[in-house]
Amino acid sequence: MKPLLEVRDLQVELDGRVRPVDGISLSIGAGETFALVGESGCGKSMTALALMRLLPDAGRIVGGSVAVDGRDLLPLTEAQMRSVRGGELAMIFQEPATSLNPVMSVGQQIGEALARHKNLSGAAARTRTVDLLTAVGISDPAARVDEYPFRLSGGMKQRVMIAMALAGEPRVLVADEPTTALDVTIQAQVLELLAKLQAERGMGMLLITHDLGIVARMATRVGVMYAGHLVEEGERADFFTSPLHPYSRRLFAALPRPGSTRLETLQGGVPRLDQAFSGCRFAGRCPEVMPRCHGEEPLWYSPGNSGQRVRCHLYANVDSNDGFVGANSFAQPSDEGRMNSPLQGKLLEVSGLQVHFPVRKGLLRRVVGQVRAVDGISLSVLPGRTLALVGESGCGKTTAGKAMLRLIEPTGGQVHFAGQDLAALGGERLRRLRAGMQMIFQDPYASLDPRMRVGDIIEEGLLALGLAPDRLQRERKVTELLVSVGLSADMAGRYPHEFSGGQRQRIAIARALAVEPKLLVCDEPTSALDVSVQAQILNLLKELQERLGLGYLFISHNLAVVEYLAHEVAVMYLGRVVESGAARAVLSGPLHPYTQALLAAVPTVGQGAQGQVRPVMLLKGDMPSPLAPPAGCYFHPRCPHALSVCSQVYPGESLLDDGRRVACHLYGPGGAA
Repeated sequence: MKPLLEVRDLQVELDGRVRPVDGISLSIGAGETFALVGESGCGKSMTALALMRLLPDAGRIVGGSVAVDGRDLLPLTEAQMRSVRGGELAMIFQEPATSLNPVMSVGQQIGEALARHKNLSGAAARTRTVDLLTAVGISDPAARVDEYPFRLSGGMKQRVMIAMALAGEPRVLVADEPTTALDVTIQAQVLELLAKLQAERGMGMLLITHDLGIVARMATRVGVMYAGHLVEEGERADFFTSPLHPYSRRLFAALPRPGSTRLETLQGGVPRLDQAFSGCRFAGRCPEVMPRCHGEEPLWYSPGNSGQRVRCHLYANVDSNDGFVGANSFAQPSDEGRMNSPLQGKLLEVSGLQVHFPVRKGLLRRVVGQVRAVDGISLSVLPGRTLALVGESGCGKTTAGKAMLRLIEPTGGQVHFAGQDLAALGGERLRRLRAGMQMIFQDPYASLDPRMRVGDIIEEGLLALGLAPDRLQRERKVTELLVSVGLSADMAGRYPHEFSGGQRQRIAIARALAVEPKLLVCDEPTSALDVSVQAQILNLLKELQERLGLGYLFISHNLAVVEYLAHEVAVMYLGRVVESGAARAVLSGPLHPYTQALLAAVPTVGQGAQGQVRPVMLLKGDMPSPLAPPAGCYFHPRCPHALSVCSQVYPGESLLDDGRRVACHLYGPGGAA
């Protein structure tokens, strides 16, 4: 059957010297999803922009062809391409907040696509817009037509982007990391929506992602991209059963797995793409490199009868892939060496913590309500242990973490650090105690001063707290810290923009460690990182904890990372903890319906090898506003197991035999909050 999209030997140049895409060939048929995976900097997004003819000013296509339904798009003028974009080939961008026009309503933005591709305007366009918003699962679509993007949640903005992309009824959809910024529950809704719409319309889809769980759920075929080249291609089940290229196998080995003490990592980074390559582009990082890899570019090989193709010299004389390690064969070390005997005493103890933000209106700015961002949580962190705080965006995790360190002033409750009540401290006494508790922020680039050198950034805390008055002593300390987080001493003189995302996060960790803390609050420290860089950071955090006895409050919505790193878990919903206990117990047998939904929404790598997709428990709607939480249990409007009492009384906390605590009417008598 003739493919809907056929790309042959596509080549892209930037500034006449950088080749982010250097000879890509792929094809996508009706109803088929081709997943393009690889690290940041491999050329995935630039491939998508080239297909759409949306390259930056410095970029141009220098070779190859791109055909939709047999029509070559590269010779078309820009005026002709405007009818193709959205009509035959549409794209969903990675960040909907920056892709939607903030000064145009939802209806106006979708209406532009309808006017261009369907010649609809006025009442007909509005009716069709409502239909599209209904199709993508937006509640009260007639009202949303007139709203602006800033009034929508992240999941709703992404749905609007999908509605815009579908307005022209395209034959092929390009989805560039469509769920990267979304929680697992919203991610599950968006993926389910894309799969449903694709099945109904018979669209082809190019899915760009670095999340192998999403690939396992969505892909028909998989292509692995590295440094501008495709290095492996095959059917989903074959790829997940037995990845062939050493790069593909290292991506699988870097995935967090419960019970493992150390993840495999890829040393180094993607090579610069402004050079002429004479051999395999992965040779500098490959643990199976051979002499010929440095001087001879590998050809495509098809070992076995599966239809998989791989660009690697290891398969030059191989007729089958017997003897090569598959994704499910990686030996994982046991958990015996993990610290299971914590030091005596609680490092951090939180009781009834509240953070309420007043809502003011009118000329006199009277308080008319309270946003209950954190509404009475209790938890504790032990030395040498990790407590993971998980939940959807907006549930209050980050606010709680900042309030524990008094970076935000709590409204109520108690926080004791090393036996001292933080609320009773102020001025110099609080400042001295801050050395013992530090925070690693989610975005290392935003948290590092771009005008300061790395050495000065790390040294700043020492100066502020007066811990190392001697300049030579501070310089030695900076050198030790850089080496301890896997960087070199000569990097102290560089600026943050000269480092990769993983290196910047290491710098942020070194800065936090400079004042020798006992507690680290880690706020989504790996959410923006590739799986290979994520493995390096997780290994580093675990090694530092075992060596220094650090306690971690680890804030995350990545449950695979939580399962790998955490000893205890607390699940948060709308400002309150709904379930807590040992990580293995909570994650292997969740009790609260919300915890069950979080775990059920996570796409797993294992299902890719099985060749089938397991059913996902989809939550209805979005999280309610903390300004006006529902009566009774806050979760009951979205809960599939809600009882009549759930809408009337907030459940009290029940202590179970295995030490878990759960706030749910299904597990004990209800009680007033």
